[in-house]
Order: sequence, then C-alpha cells, then structure tokens
Amino acid sequence: MPDMSVRRRAAPRRAFVFGGGGVLGFAWIVGALTALQNELGIHPGPDDLVVGTSAGAVVAGLLGCGVDIDSIRRHQLGMPLPEDPPISWNYDLDSGGALPPRPGWRPGSPRLLWSALRRHDEVSRIVALSGLLPRGRGNLLPIHRMLDSVVAEVIPDQDWPDRRTWVVAVDYDSGRRVVFGRDGDPSAQLADAVCASCSIPAWYQPVEIDGHPYIDGGTISNTSLDVVPAEEVDEVYVLAPMAALAPDSPRSPVAMVERRVRRAITRGIVHDADELRAAGVKVMLLTPGSEDLATMGANLMNPRRRTEVLNTALRTAAAEIRLQLLEPPAGLPEVDTA
Repeated sequence: MPDMSVRRRAAPRRAFVFGGGGVLGFAWIVGALTALQNELGIHPGPDDLVVGTSAGAVVAGLLGCGVDIDSIRRHQLGMPLPEDPPISWNYDLDSGGALPPRPGWRPGSPRLLWSALRRHDEVSRIVALSGLLPRGRGNLLPIHRMLDSVVAEVIPDQDWPDRRTWVVAVDYDSGRRVVFGRDGDPSAQLADAVCASCSIPAWYQPVEIDGHPYIDGGTISNTSLDVVPAEEVDEVYVLAPMAALAPDSPRSPVAMVERRVRRAITRGIVHDADELRAAGVKVMLLTPGSEDLATMGANLMNPRRRTEVLNTALRTAAAEIRLQLLEPPAGLPEVDTA
C-alpha cells in the first residue's frame, strides 16, 4: 500500500489525458475542460503532464504550446479576443466533411499484417485489422498548417513544446505504440506527431515521420491512460469523449453499434483508471452522459453539431464533476482541489 502521506503535496503532481473522438470529441473535450476549470479551478499548467490521442492530441498540442482553454473555447465559438493566439482553422471546411473520401482498394499495410502474424501475442486484433483496411485518401494538412502557425507564433524556433506533452500514435509497419514527446521514444515535430495521432485508418493517409508511417493512436487505446507513470503523479484527469459511464439506449441501428464500441472503450479506460487508483493515484474520469450522446449523434465527424456539443458539455460535465465530488463512484477517491 503506497504511503499517502508521502504522495500528498501542497501542489499535486497532475496529468491530463485526452482521448480520441473526432470533430465532436474535440468540442466535447473543450467544454468539459472548461467545466473542470470553472468548477475546481484546475487546468493544465506548465509542470503538468498532458497526454493526447487522436482528437485529444490536437487539444494536447495546443495546450502544450501554452494556448489556454479559454482561448481555444472562444475560437471554437467564433468569438476570439484580439489578444488570443491565432488559431488558423475553418470549422466548416478544414475537417474534411462528415464522411471520408473513397479509400484505395489494397490493404493499407501488408507489413503490419506480417507483424501481426509473427507477433500475434503483441499486436492486437484491432491494430492488425488496421493493416488490412484500405489506405485512406483524406489528408490532415489543415491540422498541420494550424499547428505550424501556432508553434511559429507561440514557441518559435522549437520543434516541441517545453511543457510535458505526449502525443500517441501507432507505427503502421510494426503495430507498436509510439509516444512522441516521451523520453526514449522517437522524436518528431509537433504538427507531424499530432497529425499521425489523428490519422484514422481507411479515412486519412498515414503520416510519415523519419521514414516510418504512423496511424491513429486510438487503434491501440482510445486514451492510452496506461502510459501515465503512476509514480510521477498524484492526480489524473481523464476526458474521454468516446467512452460513456452512463450510456443511453438509442433506437437507431447505427447508434446502437456506436454504443457497443463505446462500451468496449469504456471497459478499457476504467481498467486503466483502476490500475492507477490501486497505485494510490487519484483519478477523475469524465465521459459524455446521455444528453451529450444525444447531442453528438452517431457520427463524431459531423462539424454541424460542434457548437451544440461544446455548450452541452459545459453544463453536463460541470454537473458530473459536482456529483463525483459529493458521491465518488466506487473506487474513485475524492480529488484534491488545493
């Protein structure tokens, strides 16, 4: 049993973990993170670890550059202030639409399929399936341009933020998880790493970094919460837009399939959260509730619902935070706000 008196500090060591979830998942994270700031006065600081996967990697990249959540929210709502860092993004066009372009017809990564056969105990079936899916034809140049412009404006002459920023992707040849920004993992420019983390198989083209193709980190884990080192943190705040602790019961066949995926994702995240709690780390897990799910719909890439999803998350996440503080779920210790 860890010595909690040693772990307790005047300024808790914190990690923030942001999961994947497409265009609407990004909007939900912005709303939920704003609620966390408003309710508890907690937001990612210069010394905190920030881990991002897929859409969560975009959030992590912006925060890592020092762009605060209020600036990101104002930009999402079309109301930036003159002093806000420039975020060059067209919300109607740059996400590429609610449906992917038609992919190619050949398997996306024969090398990954071979790796899965040779190392079947190390490469998950979902990652192996990613190699079988056809290669996507969508591109992530708008995200790359946006992050390049932020980096040039906020942290010029740097390839990576000074803040602890980890971006998760998957090597498309080997199926191994790579955490860009973590000591010992491959290095990359921030925009390249974030685009790699967002490269959904069969939707977007893989992103090549130093001769290696990479795809969406969510093919291994939606949040990669398990990469957070328990010995280095006291508190972890997990914002997972593709999970659901209290799922609804939709009637649409497409939504029903989507909820099955959410249940599987939720089980994995809850398991990883319980592992951290067992090590003495305090974890607050926020996921969309029934109202959020209804607002999102089944297609998380639909940009038309972006503002509504953000505004809904502002209310629902605030209510969930208050509820967790009053009645922590089983196994969830109360969270320090000092």
